Amino acid sequence: MKIIDAHIHFCQESYFDQIAELAGHKNTGAHLEEQYAAHNIVHGVVMGNRSLQLSEHHYPDYLSYCIGLDSYCFKEQEVKRQADMVEKHLQRKNCVGIKLYPGYNHFYIYNPEFEPFYQLVMHYKKPVAVHTGLTATSNALLKYSHPLILDEAAVRYPQVQFIMCHIGNPWLVDAVAVIEKNKNVAADLSGILEGRIDSMADFFNRKHGYINYLKVWMEYLDNYDRLIFGTDWPLANLCNYIEFVAHIIPERHHDKVFFDNANRIYGLGL
Repeated sequence: MKIIDAHIHFCQESYFDQIAELAGHKNTGAHLEEQYAAHNIVHGVVMGNRSLQLSEHHYPDYLSYCIGLDSYCFKEQEVKRQADMVEKHLQRKNCVGIKLYPGYNHFYIYNPEFEPFYQLVMHYKKPVAVHTGLTATSNALLKYSHPLILDEAAVRYPQVQFIMCHIGNPWLVDAVAVIEKNKNVAADLSGILEGRIDSMADFFNRKHGYINYLKVWMEYLDNYDRLIFGTDWPLANLCNYIEFVAHIIPERHHDKVFFDNANRIYGLGL
């Protein structure tokens, strides 16, 4: 089975080095390429954590990226400047969308200031990935990362394809309601596990309540065309994550979730 890892981070920084080690990995391009080959992961999508400078976004051929607005400024002139820079990224073949970090930067994604960015993705026919659910830092605000924020954005911009990163975890009921209601919202399954798990059998036993809860709401949604595999590398162990998603997704839908949906929604052409 071919796999696309549709949510990773590709930063050589001490923070990512530490979490990679906890997951049993090394935060290097060489190690990532080696691990991808070992697990038949044929492509990855980087969620940009760097500036908007073009020079800071060069990736190996097996990676595409979403340009990240993770230091957003609302001043009118600054918005125009940022939109101009984002357009230069979207003109690149390997830039497959925009990534928003509303919880970390304290904004609602349906704010009118975002109109220029939504116009850009509609023009270039590329999606918008949005961090939803819990955050990695305590100074983030959860009201901005709740999955319900996507409902209003999806209604205001029906031609924009949104991807709800982390499926809004732990607000799974709300996340599924938003996905079910809005045909232009998909979700990736990244960021649910972290670190390395020595025994997945023991993990499934200890966490059976939570895992059954996940399964129940995915079965309720019953639309596996809009669920996407992702790991949030280097947060979690790749082998663990593949086994986890294979466990919670019915086998007949594996090809869709592990490969087809990301290939279609991100326009990867693989």
